[in-house]
Amino acid sequence: LNYVGDMMEKMFAPERRKIILEKLNEKQRVTIKELSKEIKVSEATLRTDLTKMEGEGLLQRTHGGAMLVEHVDTETSFSTRERKNRNEKYSIAKKAMELISDGQCITLDASSTALELARILKETSIRLTVVTSGINTALELHDHPDITVILLGGIVKKGSYSLEGSLGINILNQIHIDLMFTSANGFSLESGLTDFSVYEVELKKAMVNASKKVVALLDHSKIHKNSIASFASLDQIDTLITNYALEDSEVKKLEEKDITTILVSTNANIH
Repeated sequence: LNYVGDMMEKMFAPERRKIILEKLNEKQRVTIKELSKEIKVSEATLRTDLTKMEGEGLLQRTHGGAMLVEHVDTETSFSTRERKNRNEKYSIAKKAMELISDGQCITLDASSTALELARILKETSIRLTVVTSGINTALELHDHPDITVILLGGIVKKGSYSLEGSLGINILNQIHIDLMFTSANGFSLESGLTDFSVYEVELKKAMVNASKKVVALLDHSKIHKNSIASFASLDQIDTLITNYALEDSEVKKLEEKDITTILVSTNANIH
């Protein structure tokens, strides 16, 4: 019987990890005791899971449990993320500007890198329609005389300025979107663009499907990292803008998938 139990514990590791991350998204912290009751596996197995997941940067171990990495900082998670690698994000966003032309309709997700792009757009004389799932992003642009802002509807994600869920998806069927600018928790050649929140991913997937082209804005901390849920496969990505120097073999693989890789240096300072 133990053998069968062990086999089940081994077989269902990905499912367990998915549940753990969903619980973390919901509550920000979990204990091994409550997970053990809920998932019905031994505490020893869960300790192994949590240690592995911590190694991948998905969570931080605490005494008797774990917490979301973003919530380790006492500030709200978004402001923490926003400050992290701010110079890199600015340089990547500045490069992304070159892909935008007058009169286009673009989508910006709720990432801190897309917010950086919105700040640059705010100071630019350009005529655009911007569809966004980021509350901050919408507020940043709503005073611009020539930018029409459409904020997608949805549930406001706790500890964040983003919307999630599928409530606002129908709007996307009525708009022709030229370009989507998105960041992610992780990017890898196997999984494409991935994120923590299964609910936010639902909205991002719809945004990807509604956009003619998808531009991924990724600072070095996102590359070769996998998160729980994929929202864009390599086939759906057109351009990758990053400050991470990928291996030649990786760039070649991306080229084979018709993805243009743009490498930026991050010496540019924020005004």
